[in-house]
Amino acid sequence: MADIITIKEPERQAKAILAGLNIDENEEKFDRSMKELEELAKACDLEVVCIMTQNLPNPTQATFVGSGKVEEIKRALEINNADIVVFNETLTPMQIRNLEKYLDTEVIDRTGLILQIFAQRAKTREARLQVESAQLQYMLPRLVGMRSNLSRQGGGSGRLSNKGAGEKKIDLDRRRIEHRIAELRRELESMEKERSTQRSRRLSSNVPRISLVGYTNAGKSTLMNNLLELHGSGDTEEKMVFEKDMLFATLDTTIRKISPTGHHPFLLTDTVGFIDELPHTLVKAFRSTLEEVKYSDLLLEVIDFSDPDYQTHIDVTSKTLQEIGAGDIPIIYVFNKSDKLNDDESDTATNHSGVRIPYVRDDRIYMSAKKQIGINELIDLIEVTLNGKKAEYDMLFPYSEGADLNYITQNAEITSTEYLAEGTKIHVICTKRDAKAMKKYIMK
Repeated sequence: MADIITIKEPERQAKAILAGLNIDENEEKFDRSMKELEELAKACDLEVVCIMTQNLPNPTQATFVGSGKVEEIKRALEINNADIVVFNETLTPMQIRNLEKYLDTEVIDRTGLILQIFAQRAKTREARLQVESAQLQYMLPRLVGMRSNLSRQGGGSGRLSNKGAGEKKIDLDRRRIEHRIAELRRELESMEKERSTQRSRRLSSNVPRISLVGYTNAGKSTLMNNLLELHGSGDTEEKMVFEKDMLFATLDTTIRKISPTGHHPFLLTDTVGFIDELPHTLVKAFRSTLEEVKYSDLLLEVIDFSDPDYQTHIDVTSKTLQEIGAGDIPIIYVFNKSDKLNDDESDTATNHSGVRIPYVRDDRIYMSAKKQIGINELIDLIEVTLNGKKAEYDMLFPYSEGADLNYITQNAEITSTEYLAEGTKIHVICTKRDAKAMKKYIMK
């Protein structure tokens, strides 16, 4: 008798209705924000079936949007057989509770959606713990009044509550959540000590430290991978980072050594992308990871130049850098994806700003990381920016400091050498960066 083969039906993709409230009456800004919410929903593997908006001078206290709009959303849920409603703004616990009670489905806000994306994408143990900490801190003030519908939230096909860190029992009481947050804090502090030790080793070397920063999906990981492909060492395939055309494709901080021919090597750090209204709990949880940016000698701010809203992205990045204490580090503005604005298909075509790529001007470069247009020009700009103008110094190296003397001999121009009882005295022409590294040897 033949065995009966059971075919398991694939899990249905959850369907989402997006809802937004335009309060400031800036239609263009509001439309961009809703478009970004749609991209966030897709990044969370949600199928957007309907987008509903409303203009009001102020949010409704009970349900955020007006009662008539709530009725429209309820009908849209039934018509589209949708599973979840995602609001573009932060909702209060009471608003979420009221909306879920009336709509009889899961309701989350923009912050909750971003937290879900982070929960799905976190790969390393440290990133997973950081995301869990952020989720619990987000959940904590929303516990009051949630118990009546938590059991309903836990079930149902396609529920976000069933994914990532959301699989944890959501009926934890406040005391247990606070206890877990304390556990996570201790574990993350232990990891931070280990990270600090590793950072100290890197800081003790004379290898420049450069960090990639910028809005999510601007092309940071693509730029790192192409720098690795052209100027990496060893098995570059294994060192490649994940890249995909979506928001928050990568979350984990990675550090790679880039060794361009004819240039000084440097350490390149890829960091989590920024976004407008990045949840404060995430910034706080990922602060230890973002600490790497603070210790950089130079930042490469990668900007999607093909995005009409790129100036807003620059402003958001600047604000976030200030928040994490990295606002004073020198920056090179990398206007990536400039090839998408070309007037024709050639690699050096003139774009809408009247520049031919690759194009370098002061502290900015217009290029295409994906097509490797401008990679070498970027490396030249990095070296010029790091080194600054050269200056002359008299330095005295004790005979016990042969390693530092050897470094400066290989990386600078020595015009005279004198051997004294206390050490080797040299007159050197070097970059300000090397002078800073050898500060203790400079003679007054």
